[in-house]
Amino acid sequence: MKKFLLLSLTACACIALAQTAAPGWAYGYLVPFSPADIAPKCADEKPISCARPSAPVADDGVLLSQPGSPNQFTFAQIAADYAPADWYPGDHPPMPDIVAHGREKDGVRACGLCHYPNGKGKMENGGVAGLTPGYFLKQLDDFRNGLRKSADPRKANTNEMAAIARALTPAESKAAADYFASLKFTHWVKVIESTTAPKVKPALNGLFVPIAGAGTEPLGQRIMEVPENPEATDKFRNPRSPFLAYVPVGSLKAGEALVTTGGGGKTVKCGACHGADLKGVGDVPGIAGRSPSYTMRQLWDMQQGTRNGPGAKMMKSVVAKLSVDDMIAITAWVSSREP
Repeated sequence: MKKFLLLSLTACACIALAQTAAPGWAYGYLVPFSPADIAPKCADEKPISCARPSAPVADDGVLLSQPGSPNQFTFAQIAADYAPADWYPGDHPPMPDIVAHGREKDGVRACGLCHYPNGKGKMENGGVAGLTPGYFLKQLDDFRNGLRKSADPRKANTNEMAAIARALTPAESKAAADYFASLKFTHWVKVIESTTAPKVKPALNGLFVPIAGAGTEPLGQRIMEVPENPEATDKFRNPRSPFLAYVPVGSLKAGEALVTTGGGGKTVKCGACHGADLKGVGDVPGIAGRSPSYTMRQLWDMQQGTRNGPGAKMMKSVVAKLSVDDMIAITAWVSSREP
């Protein structure tokens, strides 16, 4: 019995390692999976307890600016969980309270903290601008019901998102869905074919930041997405500061073939569901021009079965035969399209 149990546990560990062996870079990790790195369990019912702990930002009272912004904020205000800085209030309609402030007494951080007031988000989150209310609410349901998880158990913000979905009231969910649906998702990432990419260091939750003065390194078979202006993104959380994505040479041509033809039976044409321009049809989301890190994670999660809602189940057969290289190519191509 002990031998059988040991073998079973070993098999489970191998499955977990296989699920996370690739592509760690899409989840914000540069080192192989280790059980020691698994995201902390939620300590209580408050979603913020699911987050990786970070040092509090002291308020030094120094007001900071960003180009073209009518506002000034301290570093503490920029990073505030429940009222994060809104640099460009003219870029969006008035935010619902759940988006602008969250619900501090229950540990529900503001939606705008991670996804930005303009809904574009960063590579470690998801761009939610322009998603239909129906799709948005379905994803909240999937998170709430345990049908949307990360294949890489190190990714703590996925766990927090699930806890937030469980904590939101129906009115708050609808308000956030309607708000983000009203925003247009515009060009946010520039895709560059290259044999090299900047040397980076990981920041909290999966953001890669180029190391100043460190130069480049071989890209290999991966996508390296980084802020175009690292300080504006990482330090100031500037929602107008876009991203660069370095992709392997030849991936755009390979991705175009897979996306537009199905690759001879390896998959199906993406446009069959997502529209000829990949901008979405009804509640089927647009995928053009969005974060390649995010897109790669979704393809991998659906193939591994950790994203298992109704829509993801339909996608499972679509991605079943894809290799990591295929996913890289598809991701590179769709991310290069105009959203």
